[in-house]
Amino acid sequence: MNIKKQDKKYIANTYRRFDLDLVKGKKELLYSSDGKEYIDMGSGIAVNSFGVNDEKWKQAVTTQLNLLQHTSNLYYTYPQVNLAKLLCKKSGMKKVFFANSGAEANECAIKAARKYSFDKYNKDRHTIVTLKNSFHGRTITTLSATGQDIFHKDFGPFTEGFVYVKADNIEEMEKQITSHKVCAIMLELIQGEGGIIPLDMDFVLKTEKLCKENDVLLIIDEIQTGIGRTGAFYSYMRYGINPDIVTSAKGLGGGLPIGCALFNDKTQNVLDYGSHGSTFGGNPVCCAGAFNIVSRINNKLLNDIIEKEKVIREMLDGAKGVESVDGMGLMLAVKTTKNAKEIVAKCMANGVLYLTAKDKIRMLPPLDINKKIMEKAIRILKEACEQ
Repeated sequence: MNIKKQDKKYIANTYRRFDLDLVKGKKELLYSSDGKEYIDMGSGIAVNSFGVNDEKWKQAVTTQLNLLQHTSNLYYTYPQVNLAKLLCKKSGMKKVFFANSGAEANECAIKAARKYSFDKYNKDRHTIVTLKNSFHGRTITTLSATGQDIFHKDFGPFTEGFVYVKADNIEEMEKQITSHKVCAIMLELIQGEGGIIPLDMDFVLKTEKLCKENDVLLIIDEIQTGIGRTGAFYSYMRYGINPDIVTSAKGLGGGLPIGCALFNDKTQNVLDYGSHGSTFGGNPVCCAGAFNIVSRINNKLLNDIIEKEKVIREMLDGAKGVESVDGMGLMLAVKTTKNAKEIVAKCMANGVLYLTAKDKIRMLPPLDINKKIMEKAIRILKEACEQ
């Protein structure tokens, strides 16, 4: 029985997989069982920050594996404290709670926002505003926070207390914020699963101002945008705002499961003893890997990411079959005249792995992808669009 038949027999059918098995890789190159090479333009959906089989990351992980693979959060561990300190230094936030995924990080942010409001204003101020076309996770509560009807099927009843506002509609946002029922606004500054759509700068700045004036917490979901992906350590830095809570995952672990919620001075002490917890959150091995990733996100790399964005945009500008390029840094999406999934299939046949987001081709390559290899991947994309 081959791998595809075994997968279908033994694994829940929740994924529509590509007709491809991957067995190994090195940096931005992946290999299937038949030895074919592929350029990785997805990095595990923005997870493998420095690609596959990265030597520095592997060394950090294996060193910790030889010391302590896990202990409960009843004890102190150095990797957890070291990572929290570094994240606070790079983000400007004050404290960190470690979880295992982006959805868990967002759950933590939601709990903290509601507790902040309950402690200060009592129980009737618990509504959280998110945006239409947003995506915040697949748990019942983060699905409730997700502003897409396609995800709101089959799993009801959902967690109450969420309302959705159209992106960039500041009048509707102001109406909700000043209703005296809202405890927090939760935003993706670039809607990832919604099609790689950056929010308007003016809308974001005005929303932040309204939040501060009404003591409404501003939560920024950096699950996909964070850890250098957009050319800044977190995308909120490109918008020049100061959120109250930030959530992070995906690229944080470099390939191991880890997420976190970061709190500013206003929210740093909201979660107290017994109010939240996680058995695996802050696992020493995951934290050691994440510390290695975060320590390597420096100005040189961020500038390089922005330069690579320029190269990609220049290569695709005016190309036949290309309507637009959206996004920031190395979180980009290409709108094409032809079906995106068909173009992705053509690229895969020619040795390049792209993703989709709605009706666009999505690219999330390793942050340090070799420039010449990246350019080859874009040329293959252009050819597929032109055919």
